[in-house]
Amino acid sequence: MNGSFFARLEQRCLAVNSLLCVGLDPHRDELPEQTASAARDFCLRLIEATADVAAAFKPNSAFFEVFGADGMRVLKEVIDAVPEGIPVILDAKRGDIPSTSQAYAQAAFHALGADAITASPYLGRDSIAPFISDSQHGIFLLCKSSNPGAGDIQDVIANGEPVYMHVARLAQSCNEKDNVGLVVGATYPQILAELRQQAPELWFLTPGAGAQGGELEAAVADGLRADGLGMLVPISRGISQAASPAQAAREFRDAINAARTVSAKTHRPTFRYAQLAQDLLRLGSVQFGQFKLKSGLISPIYLDLRRLVGDPTALARAASAYIELMRPLKFDRIAGLPYAALPLATAISLQSGWPLIYPRKEVKDYGTQSAVEGIYQKGERVVVVDDLVTTGGSKLEGIEKLKEAGLKVADIVVLIDRRTKTSALRDGKSLRLHAVFKLPNLLTYWRDSKAISNKQYESVIDFLQEN
Repeated sequence: MNGSFFARLEQRCLAVNSLLCVGLDPHRDELPEQTASAARDFCLRLIEATADVAAAFKPNSAFFEVFGADGMRVLKEVIDAVPEGIPVILDAKRGDIPSTSQAYAQAAFHALGADAITASPYLGRDSIAPFISDSQHGIFLLCKSSNPGAGDIQDVIANGEPVYMHVARLAQSCNEKDNVGLVVGATYPQILAELRQQAPELWFLTPGAGAQGGELEAAVADGLRADGLGMLVPISRGISQAASPAQAAREFRDAINAARTVSAKTHRPTFRYAQLAQDLLRLGSVQFGQFKLKSGLISPIYLDLRRLVGDPTALARAASAYIELMRPLKFDRIAGLPYAALPLATAISLQSGWPLIYPRKEVKDYGTQSAVEGIYQKGERVVVVDDLVTTGGSKLEGIEKLKEAGLKVADIVVLIDRRTKTSALRDGKSLRLHAVFKLPNLLTYWRDSKAISNKQYESVIDFLQEN
């Protein structure tokens, strides 16, 4: 073998103009006889029927292990039967302490002859190292899997971002030999897009586009690299249960390529925090109609970010977006402005560990009569957290209270910057504004993803440009 695993995979994809990965999953209950030899015959027929269009083959170890020693012998025979030049990805989802992972790697790559393996990253970097010590052998780390329960662990927020994002960062840092990729399900297209933006060069193994119901065109648009590669689409039963597996494989290959062509023509960009953008619509935090603003203007759009508190997952996702924006800033504490930003600031504090204070809207005339609640020291730097900004005028009162308490304020962070054409941030010379979203960009994303109509989009854009 010459070249890294992904260099060889890329050569194969280009040679047959295919991103199709044929799954070899001999489900015991679907075989004519429940024997290892029947599993072997099942796989050998699939390999022969589909080898001309397969970018790779992916045998699932579980469906061979169920037959015991005979099954493992058959698995070796199946891998050996794959024609030269077609990579074999062993779907085994291994992962353990380093010494055990070393044995798993020896078994997969040397005893069985696979080119790559799927593996769990949850024991950390040293558990991955044995699988990637040789550039000719690759690994796909479980990142955001396609099953319904994937979010139980993979969506948990840790240090301000979902666990799946930590896995993507780990994969990037381990990819020194061009042999680390990610498993990212087609059943979560928005997260697929988010991960592609985070990891623009990595290869994705993207299950779920067949029997699990993922939308192929959306998955391809969101998962492809800029060069039209970087993604394998595994199909198993959609091919093996077809009347003609050969024809089914060609049809899947052609459907994937058609989606690649559409993606290339539209140049569909990835959108940062796409899932959060969808949350805002789903929760009614963005409404279209006729709304009177505080300024007296009649607006075709109304933003009510208080509704985020009704969905803890969406609230956590919003806090994660804030945290990523705030990481480069220098500060000692965060200050949430009452009232809309207090739940957001609390969620940010809980995720990040950054201490929280807040200026009171009404100062008590009893007790400590403090204008700023929380623990702080004079001279400390504070980042102000709010939900959105139109002119920034409503924030100045709270910021002034922070300054009167001896705190330094240089940065304001908001979820949405909805400033109109003529509205400038007041006190802009001394305050820096950071926004997760700019409203025109959100509107463009919602229009392009058909979440809002062209009429809704145009009415708001016209309003922003005229006022």
